Amino acid sequence: MNGLKIAYSGSDVARRVQHFNGWTERAAAEDAGTRAGYDHTQTVKEYYDLCNEFMVFGWGESLHFAPLSPRESVEDSIIRHQRLMIAKLDLRKGMTVVDIGCGVGGPMRRVVREAGVRVIGVNNSEVQLDKAKSLNVEAGLDHMVDYLACSFMDMSAIADNTFDRGYAIESTCHAPEKADAFAEIYRVLKPGALFWGQEMCVTDKFDPDDNQHRAIKQELVHSIALRDIATTGEVNRALEAAGFQVVEGVDRAVEENGSTTPWYKPMETRHGTLDKSPRSSSLIRKTFIGTSRLAETLGVFPKGSTEIARLTARTANAYIAGGRTGIFTPLYCFLTRKPL
Repeated sequence: MNGLKIAYSGSDVARRVQHFNGWTERAAAEDAGTRAGYDHTQTVKEYYDLCNEFMVFGWGESLHFAPLSPRESVEDSIIRHQRLMIAKLDLRKGMTVVDIGCGVGGPMRRVVREAGVRVIGVNNSEVQLDKAKSLNVEAGLDHMVDYLACSFMDMSAIADNTFDRGYAIESTCHAPEKADAFAEIYRVLKPGALFWGQEMCVTDKFDPDDNQHRAIKQELVHSIALRDIATTGEVNRALEAAGFQVVEGVDRAVEENGSTTPWYKPMETRHGTLDKSPRSSSLIRKTFIGTSRLAETLGVFPKGSTEIARLTARTANAYIAGGRTGIFTPLYCFLTRKPL
Protein backbone atom coordinates (compact mmCIF):
# COMPACT_ATOMS: atom_id res chain seq x y z
CA MET A 1 0.00 0.00 0.00
CA ASN A 2 2.75 2.47 0.97
CA GLY A 3 4.76 1.55 -2.12
CA LEU A 4 1.78 2.21 -4.36
CA LYS A 5 1.11 5.59 -2.78
CA ILE A 6 4.75 6.64 -3.21
CA ALA A 7 4.94 5.39 -6.80
CA TYR A 8 1.71 7.04 -7.94
CA SER A 9 1.79 10.21 -5.84
CA GLY A 10 0.40 13.22 -7.70
CA SER A 11 -0.38 11.36 -10.93
CA ASP A 12 -3.47 10.24 -12.81
CA VAL A 13 -2.71 6.51 -12.91
CA ALA A 14 -5.66 5.52 -15.10
CA ARG A 15 -4.63 8.12 -17.69
CA ARG A 16 -1.01 6.89 -17.54
CA VAL A 17 -2.12 3.31 -18.19
CA GLN A 18 -4.28 4.46 -21.10
CA HIS A 19 -1.32 6.34 -22.56
CA PHE A 20 0.99 3.35 -22.07
CA ASN A 21 -1.47 1.06 -23.87
CA GLY A 22 -1.16 3.23 -26.97
CA TRP A 23 2.60 2.85 -27.25
CA THR A 24 2.58 0.28 -30.05
CA GLU A 25 0.43 2.56 -32.23
CA ARG A 26 2.79 5.50 -31.61
CA ALA A 27 5.81 3.34 -32.41
CA ALA A 28 4.19 2.01 -35.60
CA ALA A 29 3.34 5.56 -36.67
CA GLU A 30 6.97 6.61 -36.31
CA ASP A 31 8.13 3.52 -38.23
CA ALA A 32 5.70 4.45 -41.02
CA GLY A 33 6.97 8.03 -41.05
CA THR A 34 3.61 9.53 -40.13
CA ARG A 35 4.69 10.60 -36.64
CA ALA A 36 8.06 11.44 -35.11
CA GLY A 37 9.42 11.64 -31.60
CA TYR A 38 8.55 8.22 -30.22
CA ASP A 39 10.99 7.27 -27.41
CA HIS A 40 10.93 3.58 -26.51
CA THR A 41 13.25 4.10 -23.55
CA GLN A 42 10.56 6.29 -21.96
CA THR A 43 7.92 3.63 -22.65
CA VAL A 44 10.00 1.02 -20.81
CA LYS A 45 10.58 3.42 -17.91
CA GLU A 46 6.84 4.08 -17.61
CA TYR A 47 6.10 0.34 -17.75
CA TYR A 48 8.31 -0.35 -14.73
CA ASP A 49 7.31 2.82 -12.89
CA LEU A 50 3.67 1.73 -13.14
CA CYS A 51 3.98 -2.00 -12.56
CA ASN A 52 6.91 -2.38 -10.17
CA GLU A 53 5.00 -2.73 -6.88
CA PHE A 54 2.61 -5.31 -8.35
CA MET A 55 5.52 -7.21 -9.94
CA VAL A 56 7.37 -7.46 -6.62
CA PHE A 57 4.19 -8.47 -4.82
CA GLY A 58 3.39 -11.17 -7.38
CA TRP A 59 6.85 -12.58 -8.11
CA GLY A 60 9.37 -11.39 -5.53
CA GLU A 61 12.46 -9.19 -5.48
CA SER A 62 14.16 -11.04 -8.35
CA LEU A 63 12.07 -9.98 -11.32
CA HIS A 64 13.20 -12.68 -13.74
CA PHE A 65 12.41 -16.24 -14.76
CA ALA A 66 14.50 -19.31 -14.01
CA PRO A 67 14.54 -23.00 -14.99
CA LEU A 68 12.14 -24.56 -12.49
CA SER A 69 12.24 -27.91 -10.72
CA PRO A 70 9.31 -29.73 -9.08
CA ARG A 71 11.69 -30.41 -6.17
CA GLU A 72 12.16 -26.70 -5.46
CA SER A 73 10.14 -23.60 -4.72
CA VAL A 74 10.19 -20.84 -7.34
CA GLU A 75 12.46 -18.81 -5.06
CA ASP A 76 14.91 -21.70 -4.66
CA SER A 77 15.00 -22.19 -8.45
CA ILE A 78 15.74 -18.50 -8.92
CA ILE A 79 18.57 -18.66 -6.38
CA ARG A 80 20.03 -21.73 -8.14
CA HIS A 81 19.87 -19.86 -11.45
CA GLN A 82 21.60 -16.80 -9.98
CA ARG A 83 24.34 -19.00 -8.56
CA LEU A 84 24.88 -20.48 -12.02
CA MET A 85 25.42 -16.94 -13.31
CA ILE A 86 27.88 -16.22 -10.49
CA ALA A 87 29.83 -19.36 -11.38
CA LYS A 88 29.80 -18.66 -15.13
CA LEU A 89 31.07 -15.11 -14.56
CA ASP A 90 33.84 -16.42 -12.27
CA LEU A 91 33.15 -13.60 -9.83
CA ARG A 92 35.84 -13.00 -7.22
CA LYS A 93 36.10 -10.75 -4.19
CA GLY A 94 37.34 -7.26 -5.03
CA MET A 95 35.84 -7.14 -8.52
CA THR A 96 33.57 -4.31 -9.66
CA VAL A 97 30.49 -5.47 -11.57
CA VAL A 98 27.83 -3.60 -13.55
CA ASP A 99 24.20 -4.73 -13.23
CA ILE A 100 22.48 -3.57 -16.43
CA GLY A 101 18.81 -2.83 -15.71
CA CYS A 102 19.08 -3.82 -12.04
CA GLY A 103 15.37 -3.69 -11.21
CA VAL A 104 14.88 -3.71 -7.44
CA GLY A 105 18.18 -5.52 -6.96
CA GLY A 106 17.30 -9.15 -6.20
CA PRO A 107 20.19 -10.65 -8.22
CA MET A 108 22.45 -7.79 -7.07
CA ARG A 109 22.03 -8.75 -3.43
CA ARG A 110 22.80 -12.40 -4.20
CA VAL A 111 25.93 -11.39 -6.13
CA VAL A 112 27.19 -9.09 -3.35
CA ARG A 113 26.51 -11.56 -0.55
CA GLU A 114 27.98 -14.63 -2.20
CA ALA A 115 30.79 -13.22 -4.34
CA GLY A 116 31.88 -10.22 -2.25
CA VAL A 117 32.00 -7.89 -5.27
CA ARG A 118 31.05 -4.24 -5.58
CA VAL A 119 28.09 -3.60 -7.90
CA ILE A 120 26.93 -0.55 -9.85
CA GLY A 121 23.20 -0.81 -10.55
CA VAL A 122 22.09 0.94 -13.75
CA ASN A 123 18.39 1.66 -14.18
CA ASN A 124 16.34 4.41 -15.81
CA SER A 125 13.38 3.81 -13.44
CA GLU A 126 13.98 5.82 -10.31
CA VAL A 127 10.97 4.09 -8.76
CA GLN A 128 12.86 0.81 -9.00
CA LEU A 129 16.18 2.34 -7.95
CA ASP A 130 14.60 3.82 -4.81
CA LYS A 131 13.16 0.40 -3.97
CA ALA A 132 16.55 -1.24 -4.59
CA LYS A 133 18.26 1.26 -2.28
CA SER A 134 15.80 0.67 0.56
CA LEU A 135 16.07 -3.12 0.21
CA ASN A 136 19.88 -2.94 0.13
CA VAL A 137 19.90 -0.83 3.30
CA GLU A 138 17.55 -3.31 4.94
CA ALA A 139 19.88 -6.17 3.92
CA GLY A 140 22.97 -4.32 5.22
CA LEU A 141 24.55 -4.27 1.74
CA ASP A 142 24.16 -0.65 0.71
CA HIS A 143 27.88 0.06 1.31
CA MET A 144 28.73 -2.41 -1.48
CA VAL A 145 26.44 -0.88 -4.11
CA ASP A 146 26.35 2.33 -6.14
CA TYR A 147 23.50 3.44 -8.37
CA LEU A 148 23.25 5.20 -11.71
CA ALA A 149 19.89 6.51 -12.91
CA CYS A 150 20.17 6.39 -16.69
CA SER A 151 19.32 4.30 -19.71
CA PHE A 152 21.78 1.52 -20.50
CA MET A 153 21.64 2.81 -24.06
CA ASP A 154 23.69 5.82 -22.91
CA MET A 155 25.96 5.29 -19.90
CA SER A 156 28.17 8.26 -20.74
CA ALA A 157 28.66 8.98 -17.03
CA ILE A 158 30.80 5.82 -16.92
CA ALA A 159 34.30 5.82 -18.39
CA ASP A 160 35.50 3.24 -20.92
CA ASN A 161 36.98 -0.02 -19.59
CA THR A 162 35.58 0.38 -16.06
CA PHE A 163 34.11 -2.97 -14.98
CA ASP A 164 35.60 -6.42 -14.38
CA ARG A 165 32.33 -8.16 -15.13
CA GLY A 166 28.77 -7.38 -16.19
CA TYR A 167 25.35 -8.97 -16.41
CA ALA A 168 21.95 -8.06 -17.86
CA ILE A 169 18.97 -10.16 -16.77
CA GLU A 170 15.85 -9.63 -18.89
CA SER A 171 16.77 -6.01 -19.51
CA THR A 172 18.44 -5.68 -22.93
CA CYS A 173 15.36 -7.36 -24.41
CA HIS A 174 13.78 -3.89 -23.99
CA ALA A 175 16.48 -2.13 -26.03
CA PRO A 176 15.18 -0.18 -29.04
CA GLU A 177 18.37 -1.27 -30.87
CA LYS A 178 19.97 -4.39 -29.43
CA ALA A 179 23.35 -3.98 -31.15
CA ASP A 180 23.64 -0.41 -29.79
CA ALA A 181 22.85 -1.62 -26.27
CA PHE A 182 25.52 -4.32 -26.45
CA ALA A 183 28.03 -1.83 -27.88
CA GLU A 184 27.52 0.49 -24.91
CA ILE A 185 27.92 -2.41 -22.46
CA TYR A 186 31.05 -3.50 -24.35
CA ARG A 187 32.48 0.00 -23.95
CA VAL A 188 32.24 0.09 -20.14
CA LEU A 189 33.73 -3.39 -19.63
CA LYS A 190 37.47 -3.95 -19.25
CA PRO A 191 39.31 -5.96 -21.92
CA GLY A 192 38.99 -9.64 -21.00
CA ALA A 193 35.81 -9.06 -18.97
CA LEU A 194 32.99 -11.61 -19.03
CA PHE A 195 29.38 -10.56 -19.68
CA TRP A 196 26.31 -12.72 -18.90
CA GLY A 197 22.91 -11.99 -20.35
CA GLN A 198 19.41 -13.42 -20.18
CA GLU A 199 17.24 -12.51 -23.16
CA MET A 200 13.62 -12.94 -24.19
CA CYS A 201 13.54 -14.56 -27.64
CA VAL A 202 11.25 -16.21 -30.14
CA THR A 203 12.18 -19.85 -30.67
CA ASP A 204 12.53 -21.97 -33.79
CA LYS A 205 8.89 -23.01 -33.29
CA PHE A 206 7.69 -19.53 -34.20
CA ASP A 207 6.05 -19.50 -37.64
CA PRO A 208 5.66 -15.97 -39.05
CA ASP A 209 2.92 -17.27 -41.37
CA ASP A 210 0.85 -18.61 -38.47
CA ASN A 211 -1.84 -16.11 -37.44
CA GLN A 212 -1.96 -17.39 -33.86
CA HIS A 213 1.82 -17.14 -33.51
CA ARG A 214 1.84 -13.60 -34.85
CA ALA A 215 -0.97 -12.56 -32.49
CA ILE A 216 0.81 -14.03 -29.47
CA LYS A 217 4.05 -12.31 -30.41
CA GLN A 218 2.28 -8.98 -30.81
CA GLU A 219 0.63 -9.36 -27.40
CA LEU A 220 4.03 -10.13 -25.84
CA VAL A 221 5.59 -7.11 -27.54
CA HIS A 222 2.81 -4.84 -26.31
CA SER A 223 2.40 -6.20 -22.77
CA ILE A 224 6.11 -6.37 -21.88
CA ALA A 225 7.13 -3.16 -23.67
CA LEU A 226 9.45 -4.90 -26.14
CA ARG A 227 10.32 -3.02 -29.32
CA ASP A 228 10.61 -6.42 -30.99
CA ILE A 229 11.50 -9.98 -30.00
CA ALA A 230 14.71 -11.33 -31.49
CA THR A 231 15.68 -14.89 -32.33
CA THR A 232 18.62 -16.38 -30.45
CA GLY A 233 20.68 -16.11 -33.64
CA GLU A 234 19.89 -12.40 -33.90
CA VAL A 235 21.01 -11.89 -30.31
CA ASN A 236 24.31 -13.64 -31.01
CA ARG A 237 24.88 -11.59 -34.15
CA ALA A 238 24.19 -8.36 -32.25
CA LEU A 239 26.68 -9.38 -29.57
CA GLU A 240 29.33 -10.17 -32.17
CA ALA A 241 28.65 -6.90 -34.00
CA ALA A 242 29.41 -5.09 -30.73
CA GLY A 243 32.74 -6.93 -30.52
CA PHE A 244 31.94 -9.67 -28.00
CA GLN A 245 33.14 -13.24 -28.35
CA VAL A 246 30.16 -15.54 -27.65
CA VAL A 247 31.41 -18.27 -25.31
CA GLU A 248 28.06 -20.05 -25.02
CA GLY A 249 24.37 -19.52 -25.65
CA VAL A 250 21.75 -21.85 -24.15
CA ASP A 251 17.96 -21.74 -23.98
CA ARG A 252 17.60 -22.87 -20.37
CA ALA A 253 13.81 -23.08 -20.73
CA VAL A 254 14.16 -26.29 -22.71
CA GLU A 255 13.00 -29.26 -20.66
CA GLU A 256 15.54 -32.00 -20.04
CA ASN A 257 14.06 -35.51 -20.01
CA GLY A 258 10.79 -34.10 -18.70
CA SER A 259 12.35 -33.41 -15.28
CA THR A 260 11.71 -29.69 -15.16
CA THR A 261 8.61 -27.55 -14.65
CA PRO A 262 7.75 -25.16 -17.52
CA TRP A 263 8.99 -21.67 -16.70
CA TYR A 264 5.49 -20.16 -17.04
CA LYS A 265 3.69 -22.76 -14.87
CA PRO A 266 3.61 -20.74 -11.61
CA MET A 267 1.60 -18.08 -13.45
CA GLU A 268 -1.06 -20.70 -14.20
CA THR A 269 -1.29 -22.84 -11.08
CA ARG A 270 0.38 -23.70 -7.78
CA HIS A 271 1.21 -27.19 -9.06
CA GLY A 272 4.66 -28.00 -10.48
CA THR A 273 6.88 -26.58 -7.72
CA LEU A 274 7.06 -26.79 -3.93
CA ASP A 275 5.36 -23.40 -3.56
CA LYS A 276 2.24 -23.71 -1.43
CA SER A 277 0.50 -20.49 -2.41
CA PRO A 278 2.21 -18.57 -5.22
CA ARG A 279 0.71 -15.09 -5.49
CA SER A 280 1.15 -15.01 -9.26
CA SER A 281 -1.20 -17.84 -10.29
CA SER A 282 -4.16 -17.22 -12.59
CA LEU A 283 -6.78 -17.62 -9.85
CA ILE A 284 -4.93 -15.29 -7.51
CA ARG A 285 -4.62 -12.64 -10.23
CA LYS A 286 -8.36 -12.68 -10.87
CA THR A 287 -9.08 -12.45 -7.15
CA PHE A 288 -6.55 -9.66 -6.69
CA ILE A 289 -8.13 -7.52 -9.41
CA GLY A 290 -11.40 -7.63 -7.49
CA THR A 291 -9.62 -6.93 -4.20
CA SER A 292 -7.80 -3.98 -5.76
CA ARG A 293 -11.09 -2.52 -6.94
CA LEU A 294 -12.47 -2.71 -3.40
CA ALA A 295 -9.26 -1.32 -1.85
CA GLU A 296 -9.33 1.54 -4.36
CA THR A 297 -12.98 2.33 -3.52
CA LEU A 298 -12.14 2.40 0.19
CA GLY A 299 -9.12 4.64 -0.39
CA VAL A 300 -6.61 2.01 0.72
CA PHE A 301 -5.06 1.81 -2.78
CA PRO A 302 -4.55 4.91 -4.95
CA LYS A 303 -7.07 5.48 -7.73
CA GLY A 304 -6.04 3.64 -10.88
CA SER A 305 -4.42 0.70 -9.05
CA THR A 306 -6.97 -1.71 -10.50
CA GLU A 307 -5.87 -0.70 -14.00
CA ILE A 308 -2.30 -1.68 -13.06
CA ALA A 309 -3.53 -5.02 -11.74
CA ARG A 310 -5.27 -5.62 -15.08
CA LEU A 311 -2.13 -4.61 -16.99
CA THR A 312 0.09 -7.03 -15.06
CA ALA A 313 -2.53 -9.79 -15.51
CA ARG A 314 -2.48 -9.15 -19.26
CA THR A 315 1.31 -9.45 -19.22
CA ALA A 316 1.13 -12.76 -17.36
CA ASN A 317 -1.42 -14.13 -19.84
CA ALA A 318 0.87 -13.15 -22.72
CA TYR A 319 3.76 -15.01 -21.09
CA ILE A 320 1.59 -18.10 -20.63
CA ALA A 321 0.43 -18.08 -24.26
CA GLY A 322 4.01 -17.77 -25.48
CA GLY A 323 5.17 -20.54 -23.19
CA ARG A 324 2.34 -22.97 -23.95
CA THR A 325 2.94 -22.78 -27.69
CA GLY A 326 6.70 -22.99 -27.24
CA ILE A 327 7.29 -20.00 -29.54
CA PHE A 328 8.76 -17.80 -26.78
CA THR A 329 11.47 -18.16 -24.16
CA PRO A 330 12.62 -15.69 -21.49
CA LEU A 331 15.62 -17.90 -20.74
CA TYR A 332 18.10 -17.57 -23.58
CA CYS A 333 21.25 -17.24 -21.48
CA PHE A 334 24.57 -16.29 -23.03
CA LEU A 335 28.11 -15.84 -21.77
CA THR A 336 30.44 -13.57 -23.73
CA ARG A 337 33.90 -12.11 -23.37
CA LYS A 338 35.35 -8.76 -24.37
CA PRO A 339 38.62 -9.66 -26.13
CA LEU A 340 41.95 -8.60 -24.63
